[in-house]
Amino acid sequence: MTALGPLLTAAPPPLSDAAAAELALRHFGISGRLKRLTSERDVNLHLITPTQGYVLKLANPAEAAEVTDFQTKALLHLEGRDLPVPRVMRTLDGATEVATPDGVLRLLTYLEGVPQHLTPRSPAQARSMARMAARLTKGLAGFSHPAANHVLQWDIKQASSLRPLLPAIADPALRALAEQVLDQFDATIAPRLGDLRWQVVHSDLNPHNVLTAPGQPDEISGVLDFGDMVFTPLICDAAIAASYQIDPARPLDSLVNFARAYHGELPLTATEAQVFPGLVAARMLTTLAITSTRAARYPDNAAYILRNFPASRDGLVALSSLTPTELATAMEHL
Repeated sequence: MTALGPLLTAAPPPLSDAAAAELALRHFGISGRLKRLTSERDVNLHLITPTQGYVLKLANPAEAAEVTDFQTKALLHLEGRDLPVPRVMRTLDGATEVATPDGVLRLLTYLEGVPQHLTPRSPAQARSMARMAARLTKGLAGFSHPAANHVLQWDIKQASSLRPLLPAIADPALRALAEQVLDQFDATIAPRLGDLRWQVVHSDLNPHNVLTAPGQPDEISGVLDFGDMVFTPLICDAAIAASYQIDPARPLDSLVNFARAYHGELPLTATEAQVFPGLVAARMLTTLAITSTRAARYPDNAAYILRNFPASRDGLVALSSLTPTELATAMEHL
């Protein structure tokens, strides 16, 4: 478990609904109906009032306070940049965070919309996702924070350290494929990371963190959960988003469809385009390794932890059917 790090091996903090309601009223002066939301490592509650919805967030105590502050400061940086992201609410004293014995407490606005994972997929939706990912990366450009370099295993650049987790992948054929992808990452991708553009990125644009407009599934209307933000090659953020948009029946077409839309909003360098397919595969590998390991550790939360496992499995198998020449040629003609 040491390969996961302390944050991914720590259970969410205990917080009853009654205690959460008392904290919201005492620090923010807000009361309403509470609905518990799923989370990998924090406590998130939807606080519903007659006029506005909020998310009350209690960070995992294993998360360093400066990392939580990093997330808060990023959202403050994005204010006024015409991006559909949560807004940070102030306490009655004007603070953006509250230190508690069980973790850092924050209150954010609740974004309305239909979670992307509940909508029908389409090439148009994938292009919309790509453009939103690029807009968000541009919005975060120039933002810096002392905690931006924190280590999180979900960060693609950390893929090399995932090898001890691969035995948790139960299917032997899939495990062997994951090993091949990791070998390729170590040999051809990791040595080139220093040649890429780096900045703070969202780093978790999966379909459970993305909202679509009601009745318009091809329109991305919101982005949630900045808990995995990190300073890393910016193309990693595009690769993360793309890893959830690959159609197993059309892997090359769907990969190019996403890359071209992203490139149209935020042009990629030649090197970024070259490593893009490998980074997409590395994110799929990351999902398989981490979720398999964490699901075994927390079986009661396995359904939530494994929610993106099938898409990553099917996508990785599909991408592996493409030759390096096919991928290289496609990326040369964005």
